[in-house]
Amino acid sequence: MFEAEDIREWRGHDMVDRDGHKIGTLESVYVDTATDRAFFATVTVGMPTRRRLAFVPLSGATVGPGYVKVAHSKDVVKKAPSIETDGELPAAEEPGVFAYYELDYAAGAGGERRLGRR
Repeated sequence: MFEAEDIREWRGHDMVDRDGHKIGTLESVYVDTATDRAFFATVTVGMPTRRRLAFVPLSGATVGPGYVKVAHSKDVVKKAPSIETDGELPAAEEPGVFAYYELDYAAGAGGERRLGRR
């Protein structure tokens, strides 16, 4: 996997699924607050008048010329938990993002958030 500072350089580029189908545009990166490593990205999906930011794990993601390829299909990502384009992920909704992708979730030792937007 790549470092968080490297993936930020790909903001605004296409995000594609494992078969090369365009999902949308990479909007932001969420890091695991325990390790400061890139963990999720948000990708712009939806119709032009109803855009939203869907969450997609960066585990197994690769980069190519002008795109980031993720390990999940376009259909899975489009149905993933999302936020408004100018919204923020509430702490109470973090576990649901992990559960959707069948990933283990544990808040910080003091109950703090697991994800931080970069």
